[in-house]
Amino acid sequence: MKLICTQENFKKAIYNTERVIGKQSTLPILENILLETEKGMLKFSATNLEIGVFLKIGAKIEKEGKITVPAKLISSFVNNLPAGENISIETDEQLLKIKSGNYKANIKGLGAQDFPIIPEFDGEFLFSFSGIELQNVLPKLLVSVSVDGSRPELGGVNVILGEDGVNMASTDSFRLLEVRVGLKKEKADEYAALIAKTNSIIVPSNTLSEVLRAITPETQEVKVAVEESQIFFQVDNVRIVSRLINGKYPEYKQIIPKEFATKTILDRDELLRAVKIAGFFTNKSGEVNFKLKAKEGELEITAQSEEKGENRTQIKAEIDGPEQEIVFNPRYVTDGISAVTTPKIAFLANSGSSPVVLRMVSEKEGKMEIDEKLTYVVMPIKN
Repeated sequence: MKLICTQENFKKAIYNTERVIGKQSTLPILENILLETEKGMLKFSATNLEIGVFLKIGAKIEKEGKITVPAKLISSFVNNLPAGENISIETDEQLLKIKSGNYKANIKGLGAQDFPIIPEFDGEFLFSFSGIELQNVLPKLLVSVSVDGSRPELGGVNVILGEDGVNMASTDSFRLLEVRVGLKKEKADEYAALIAKTNSIIVPSNTLSEVLRAITPETQEVKVAVEESQIFFQVDNVRIVSRLINGKYPEYKQIIPKEFATKTILDRDELLRAVKIAGFFTNKSGEVNFKLKAKEGELEITAQSEEKGENRTQIKAEIDGPEQEIVFNPRYVTDGISAVTTPKIAFLANSGSSPVVLRMVSEKEGKMEIDEKLTYVVMPIKN
C-alpha cells in the first residue's frame, strides 16, 4: 500500500474509530485499526465485536493494500503532528511507514487477514433523524441509562418506532427519561413493514455514544436501518453497526402518571440553582426536601446534615393543587432539570411516595402550556 492524504482527514478518521477499539488480550488485533484502500479511497475500520465503525477518506492511491496498526500508537503520533502537512503512507509487509513533513514513524502492525469482518449494510436506509435533534437528546438519554450489568436491557435506550416519530426512553430504575423525536421516512412502505414486524428495539448506550461522537455541527441527518438483530447508522461519511440488546424493555409507560394532583410551574434556572446548592448540604444518603406551598405560591427546598449545617431556599411558583412535601436525591432531580431546555419548567406531583414528573413549558398566546415532548420521571425517597 502506498498513498497520500490530508492530515486533517486522517486525524478525523482516527478520532471517529479509535474509541471503539476493544481491549482483549486474547485477541490483540482488536486493539488495532484496519487501514485499507478501496475504490480510490482510504478506509478505516475498528470493532470490539459488539460495535463496528468504518469510514472512508479521499486519498491519492499509488499502490493498493491493507494493514492493521495499533490504534493508540497511531493516534498519539498523528495528534501531535504540526498542522499543515499531508500524510504519506507506505507498507512493507507488516510495517507501516508514515511521514508528515519532518516527522516519520515506522509502526509495527498485524496482518489484515485476521481482522474480524464488520457487517456492512448494502440496502437503502429506511428513515433518518435530524442531526441537531439527536445531538440535543442523546446526552440527556445516556445519563439515565443503567450501569448495573445485572439487567442488560436497561443498559441501552429503548426506541419505539411510530408512524410520525419515535419515542426514546432510558431508565436506571431510579429515574426515567422519555423523549419524542421526529423522523423522516426514506422508504414509506418498507418503513411501515418494519414497524409492523418490530417497532421496539433496545440500542446499546455505547453505540449511541459513538453516534453522538460522529455528529458534527454540519451533520444534516443521521440515517438508520434495522436488520434482524443489528442496527446501522450513517453519519456523514461514518458508518456504525451494532448488535441490538436482546430482551424486553420494561413497560415504563405504566409508571408515568396520567393525572396530577398538584401542578407547579416555576423558573427552570432558579430551580436548578436551588437544588444544586441544597445538594451541598446533604449527608451521605443525599436527601433534599421539597415543600410545595400553594397558599404562599412558593416551593421551599431544604437540606441539612449534622456535619455541614443546613440550607433553605424559597422559589416563587404557580401552584395549582394541594400542598405536597417530597424528599429526593438531588442528583436525580438536577439531571431532570438539566434535560429541560425551556425557561419555565413543570413540576407535577401526586404525593410524597409516588413518581414525580418534570416537563418543559412553552408559552403560546400569553398562556403557559405543558409540553409532553419530554417527560422526566423521578422517584422520591420514601420516609
